[in-house]
Amino acid sequence: MRPSERASDELRTVLLETGVNRYAEGSCLASFGHTRVLVTASVEETVPSFLKGRGQGWVTAEYGMLPRATHTRGRREAALGKQSGRTQEIQRLIGRSLRAVCDLKALGERQVVLDCDVIQADGGTRTAAITGAWVALKLATDRLKREGLLAQDPLRDQVAAISCGIFSGVPVLDLDYEEDSQAEADSNFVLTGSGDIVEIQATGEKRGFSVGEFDALFALARKGVGELMAIQRAAVV
Repeated sequence: MRPSERASDELRTVLLETGVNRYAEGSCLASFGHTRVLVTASVEETVPSFLKGRGQGWVTAEYGMLPRATHTRGRREAALGKQSGRTQEIQRLIGRSLRAVCDLKALGERQVVLDCDVIQADGGTRTAAITGAWVALKLATDRLKREGLLAQDPLRDQVAAISCGIFSGVPVLDLDYEEDSQAEADSNFVLTGSGDIVEIQATGEKRGFSVGEFDALFALARKGVGELMAIQRAAVV
């Protein structure tokens, strides 16, 4: 039995609330159980210097945890003067995941910045951020289309992410912190609506895991991502 009493293939309660920031072109509060990530999409009519004059846009992300997102207060990274390696790795993952389903030429010479701020962490913050970021980006590009600034939708597909792991010898979907901290193996899957793989992060925490166990984790991820994408679609209608 999982600590949460969920079935092995059951997601936590997932909510994707939109319009939570009145100023951003797109916004989404992604809640996976007790994990909550606020995502805003900001459109900037400029691109990084390496893209100037190339007729294409850019999608990038920033990620951070608020000081009391966890059981004890953590200092703001700005106060420390540098970002941790974990923060840099996660925000690059978010950016890669969204660019994988975005036609940057169709976006034009503009940049969309996805700010992902963890309000409360109970496992799976990066997967919640990616899933919510697609919603925020979709809302922002839809707004650009309504305003006549885009001729076509630059989003070619959906993208969402979910964690899976082996807990007490059993492959399970969508780990919360209690499971994640005790997992024998831990993985994050980023998948598109068409079923393509954007990224897989899989690690044996207490032991190695077999190909059969990996296949079971992948099957759980495909099921979970399919359910998340249905929630995404409902959020942006």
